[in-house]
Amino acid sequence: MKISVRYLLTFILVLFIRFTYGQATKAPAYPLITHNPYFSVWSFTDELNASSTHHWTGKDQSLLGLIKVDGEVYRFLGKQPVTYKTILPAADEQAYIAKYTETAPANGWQNEGFDDTQWKNGTAPFSDDRTMAKTLWTTHDIWLRRTFTYHKTAINKLYLKLHHDDEAEVYLNGEKINVSTGANGDLQPVLLNNEIATKLKEGENILAMHCINTGGAAWIDAGFADEIKPTEYPQLKIAKQTGVIIKATQTVYTFKCGKADLEVTFTSPLLMNNLDLLSRPISYITYKVRSNDGADHQIQVYLSASADLARNQPTQIVSAKKMINNSVSYLKVGTVEQPVLKKKGDDLRLDWGYLYIAAPTSSNTIQYVTNTNEAINFLLENKTSSTVMQGKQMVLNTLLPFGKVGKNWVSKFMEIGYDDIYAVQFFGKNLRPWWNRNGKLTMETELETAATNYSSTMAKCAAFDKKMYDDAVNAGGEKYADLCAIAYRQSIAAHELVQSPQGDILFLSKENFSNGSINTVDVTYPSAPLFLLYNPDLLKGMLNGIFYYSESGKFNKDFAAHDLGTYPIANGQTYGEDMPVEESGNMIILTAAIAKAEGNGQYAKKHWAILTKWANYLAQEGFDPANQLCTDDFAGHLAHNANLSIKAINGIAAYAMLANKLGYNDIAAKNEKLAKSMVPKWMEMADAGDHYLLAFQNKNSWSQKYNLIWDKLIGFNLFPKKVYDTEVSFYLTKQNEYGLPLDSRKTYTKSDWILWTATLTDNREDFKKLISPVYKYAVETPSRVPLSDWHETTTGKQVGFQARSVVGGYFIKMLADKWSAQ
Repeated sequence: MKISVRYLLTFILVLFIRFTYGQATKAPAYPLITHNPYFSVWSFTDELNASSTHHWTGKDQSLLGLIKVDGEVYRFLGKQPVTYKTILPAADEQAYIAKYTETAPANGWQNEGFDDTQWKNGTAPFSDDRTMAKTLWTTHDIWLRRTFTYHKTAINKLYLKLHHDDEAEVYLNGEKINVSTGANGDLQPVLLNNEIATKLKEGENILAMHCINTGGAAWIDAGFADEIKPTEYPQLKIAKQTGVIIKATQTVYTFKCGKADLEVTFTSPLLMNNLDLLSRPISYITYKVRSNDGADHQIQVYLSASADLARNQPTQIVSAKKMINNSVSYLKVGTVEQPVLKKKGDDLRLDWGYLYIAAPTSSNTIQYVTNTNEAINFLLENKTSSTVMQGKQMVLNTLLPFGKVGKNWVSKFMEIGYDDIYAVQFFGKNLRPWWNRNGKLTMETELETAATNYSSTMAKCAAFDKKMYDDAVNAGGEKYADLCAIAYRQSIAAHELVQSPQGDILFLSKENFSNGSINTVDVTYPSAPLFLLYNPDLLKGMLNGIFYYSESGKFNKDFAAHDLGTYPIANGQTYGEDMPVEESGNMIILTAAIAKAEGNGQYAKKHWAILTKWANYLAQEGFDPANQLCTDDFAGHLAHNANLSIKAINGIAAYAMLANKLGYNDIAAKNEKLAKSMVPKWMEMADAGDHYLLAFQNKNSWSQKYNLIWDKLIGFNLFPKKVYDTEVSFYLTKQNEYGLPLDSRKTYTKSDWILWTATLTDNREDFKKLISPVYKYAVETPSRVPLSDWHETTTGKQVGFQARSVVGGYFIKMLADKWSAQ
């Protein structure tokens, strides 16, 4: 068997990185800047310079990095992003009038010359969202005809910009040019073939659309754009990436750039023992350079940041300015419009507040603002670019001159920060981010503080990263530790930390790439282990808003709410259906978990009345649940759900445990007796011989019983070891290449639940057998997005969801080990 030298060298390098750094080296996407659901930039490729950088939603948020070594320029970060020229504006750029009807029209409605005089006039966008629609559309169907004038011009690549919810068909001058199913959540570019571009006529044209609202939200809007052919720079070279390491708070890349070596470290200091630091949205980018041939070389490093980081759509006009504030030089950019908290939904980005690119003045920093296409001329061709302070095609440029560099590493850093001014709305009141909750600080002074504390902060991050990884290895092995390293920043950055008007912590999640809900209880539940492990106050921040919602009387039902609204507006539940057993069990169990972590029941005491109400509901309705949704709502309604029944039993036991801690002995005894009495019944009703059922009475079913884990972790000791052993043994026979299916209905899975299920066993080898396919999925999935928790076990492909906080559930094995050692 022959092994190539290149393969051997690569293998040795991987072993060296693993041995030296002990951290993950592969992920579906790589976290670069990770602070909250809006300020979040990722690389979706294994090599940092193989693609443009993106927001977690997939939209371009370009960071372009170049290094100049003795006159030769290498690109190490990102690629030039795709830009577009508008041919026909959609409603995001310009309000337009269209003819429309909500009654099925006659045949030929899409053609030129069709008589639409009886149709109504409406302004786009057409939607059921009363806060954003220009024309309200609430029926099942809508048909539109838009007349526009076009003047012939050369087209590079024609795109249809289309936002549809749900199914849409689009026609140009009577010819069907696109059919889309489902909903796409935003104006998305759809590449059209060259022949369609020729159908655009000089003069008057007709764009016709039919959209069907199959349920939920409704939206239709469209326009045309031409992809601008990118400027080619034949003299620009590509840096050779030699390694990447993913740590809890850092992603580190290494490159060979001709006669120089470069190390680039992206650090988001998400340290949970310091809430001011955790919430401050400032990341560091550290550059280390050295000669690799023994000679000295003149070196400069350059970063170009697109204004897209400060807007939702690239069509929004932005303005910028350059400032020097004491010891820090910075560029600042934001939209002219500044629509603070005016939008809500899933596939959205921040378009209010200001992005900052900063560096210490002691680094002899050079900063300037240019049009996108002029961004690299200064470094590549030594041309001075014209300064632009307002427009659409804008980038912020920062140059760090290193001077003459020899064989020893030389290091410099810059900062990327975002001041969103107000982060969320909580029952009608706009709340500032936690770091500036009193409104007395500024991002400018925070950038200075971050620069001053750079060395100490980096040291703290390095220490935490090492300890977290070592602890994870001890808990579950290297593959488990790699999964935790990949998940850490993603989970935290799917939240926003604020202070409620009542003075409580609010740590509000966004249900990313799902329905965009804010503070979803059944997202909090799987995320909880990470925060129980490192700071239970943050889990309180995930529960406090839900407690307030019920205790204030705003949610007046016998069970807990599903959510607080649609991110970033937390004014009350917007999800269309309750999950009564699911959410009530989640709230009580997690309150008990906080009591376990803190060793007392004081947090529960504050909320005893509502906890009692929810516990009574579980006692009445929880053991044999009616037909309803649970956290796995994508799988549909299910009656007699055996796993949901376990949640109710554990919820009642959790309430008993809390009562015992608070000295309510009669209540504790009553509920403990009730929970214990349910277990033999559950075992009888769910028994299928070699496993336990998905649903009572469904003898041909099975499911992961991940809810069982709290019986073990908190120490209720309700279920006999036989249940644990039987289930784990059965699961080991049902695994596919990329994981254990969620249940017998489909072959897809939820990776967070697999980690919970694996933690049911005390056998380390069985734990590894269950999590190894999850690791294989994480490093082999063809779905190159921030880690999806919902994937297909046969192919490793993402089914849905991405960048969600629930991967914090991966830390449950570490939590189990910590609590068992106490």
